[in-house]
Amino acid sequence: MTHSRWAQALPLLAVLGSVTALGLGTSLAKQLFPQVGALGTTALRVGFSALLLLLIWRPWRWSLRPGDAAAVLRYGVALGFMNLLFYQSLQTIPFGIAVAIEFSGPLAVAMFGSRRWLDLVWLALAIAGLSLLLPWGHGVSALDPVGVAYALAAAACWASYIVFGKRLSHLHAGHSVALGLGVAALSVLPFGIAHAGSALLDPAVLLWGLMIAAISSAIPISLEMVALKRLPAGAFGIMTSLEPAVAAFLGWIVLHEHLTAAQWLAIACVMSAAVGSSLFSRPPVRDSDASHVVT
Repeated sequence: MTHSRWAQALPLLAVLGSVTALGLGTSLAKQLFPQVGALGTTALRVGFSALLLLLIWRPWRWSLRPGDAAAVLRYGVALGFMNLLFYQSLQTIPFGIAVAIEFSGPLAVAMFGSRRWLDLVWLALAIAGLSLLLPWGHGVSALDPVGVAYALAAAACWASYIVFGKRLSHLHAGHSVALGLGVAALSVLPFGIAHAGSALLDPAVLLWGLMIAAISSAIPISLEMVALKRLPAGAFGIMTSLEPAVAAFLGWIVLHEHLTAAQWLAIACVMSAAVGSSLFSRPPVRDSDASHVVT
């Protein structure tokens, strides 16, 4: 491969690697549920992720402007509860379905305030996908209502996380994400400790949690930051739209979660809405990388 072709392929491979690592880490995390539950697993994953990124980026080297602390606090709390609620949803609904439902958060942010008729197409696709997943009581979905509610709440937190991340555009991504994850860890640790207690201190559980944090947070964030510096926002959005499909595939391979044809169709609708929204969006004002990086 020539240098120019490698330069073109590198950011695409970085996004694909990020999405795959994120999905693999979450699939592995779900296997910790029998030992420490979803709350304990969240505490381990977010806690170790925060430690890793604090060590890598050493955010104390940079100063904060007046008002930044409050912005980082909002950003971190949204990030922490996004993870907490998402992991809660994984207790009763398949991984790929949870990701597809959670995608309604960033889709809502992308479409909010739009006045173009074309965006109604992506909105209709997203609604069609969600309608196939939400438990309406007619037997099409057969998903646990509580799990779906957790996924929808995680979607709302994801939307808040994006909005708050945009307000940190003047900070280096490593600075904002490391501080945000630190706040996120402090937000979710009490829930994990209250639920799992001393089981969190088991050496095997700690080692598993550290591995999950590296695979599902440190690696994806590093790869996404490589891609964000080399890809237009629209192209990056299109590539990350693969996440529900990758999650569904890994859920099938790693967790043996089998989806119905209607559920695969729902995932395809949500992905199409995300791709269309990214492909035909207006050129945005430069966002903070923190508004894109998801752990």
